Amino acid sequence: MIYRENGQFKTTYPADQQIFPIRQDRIAIGLLLAFAVIVVPMVAPEYLFRAVLIPFLILSLAALGLNILVGYCGQISLGTGAFMAVGAYAAYNFAVRIEGMPLIGSLLMGGVCATGVGVLFGIPSLRIKGLYLAVATLAAQFFVDWAFLRIKWFTNDSSSGSVSVAGLKVLGLPIETPVQKYLFCLAFLCVFGVLAKNLVRSNIGREWMAMRDMDVAAAVIGIRPVYAKLTAFAVSSFIVGVAGALWGFVHLGSWEPAAFSIDRSFQLLFMVIIGGLGSIMGSFFGAAFIVVLPIALDNLTVAVGLSTATASHMTFMIFGALIVFFLIVEPHGLARLWSIGKEKLRLWPFPH
Repeated sequence: MIYRENGQFKTTYPADQQIFPIRQDRIAIGLLLAFAVIVVPMVAPEYLFRAVLIPFLILSLAALGLNILVGYCGQISLGTGAFMAVGAYAAYNFAVRIEGMPLIGSLLMGGVCATGVGVLFGIPSLRIKGLYLAVATLAAQFFVDWAFLRIKWFTNDSSSGSVSVAGLKVLGLPIETPVQKYLFCLAFLCVFGVLAKNLVRSNIGREWMAMRDMDVAAAVIGIRPVYAKLTAFAVSSFIVGVAGALWGFVHLGSWEPAAFSIDRSFQLLFMVIIGGLGSIMGSFFGAAFIVVLPIALDNLTVAVGLSTATASHMTFMIFGALIVFFLIVEPHGLARLWSIGKEKLRLWPFPH
């Protein structure tokens, strides 16, 4: 009875088309943001920020970018780690080579550089699709790994490809403590989340979904495949590049190309699949599943009394089994379970 829109009349088009048309949803989101901004910084320990919350926020942003490409446009990509690396190293070069470059400017310019690389490797999508496109984007991963290891200019003449940043500031305010880093990443995630939600509801978002459902029919009704596919690669790569820059600058502080290996690409793809393809909310669910569950399983297996090596192997086994279980039980991801729960709540206490 508490989750129904009875009596909530929409008298204007903007009111009818707002992101959260039901008042209860707006209240819930407001309370969640207030909790994240006010309560969490006051009560969460430092370990929780460093090990869970900051990685969750940054990987949610990266999964959001990948979901635009894979979930909304239907273009499979295995080069997400490469685009994160481009964003991180490009932001690093802007920061160290341009005197007085602001932090946010460096992060956004890293996303712009990742956009260029993403569009370049997205060109094969105009002629190939499916697993063939996945292999083409996989080439980006190996090329970027090679470039940042062998071309010393990208790493400011570092012999190992390792770089580091320190003294992060925004408008003169330091970004050093875990709480400050958490709030900084949360602000980025909120801004990009709203932008992505509005983008997928716009004309270009509908073009992406038309290309995903049936590209031939989309072309027949006047949608340009070149424009739709390359804009999806561009927007996705920009968001992923910014996430990579945040991962390097805010979470790691010092990194090398191995921090953005192919394992990272598969991890983000699993987030999107488990969370729900074509769902903004699914990106957050998938990131929470991938980030939190291994830590919980590690603590659980150690608490049971297993050795460290056995606990590590058991974590991987249980984690893999749970992924397979979720894909079998709900192939549309955790976001679908969330939607089903909301529908049941709207009809409660009446059966259906």
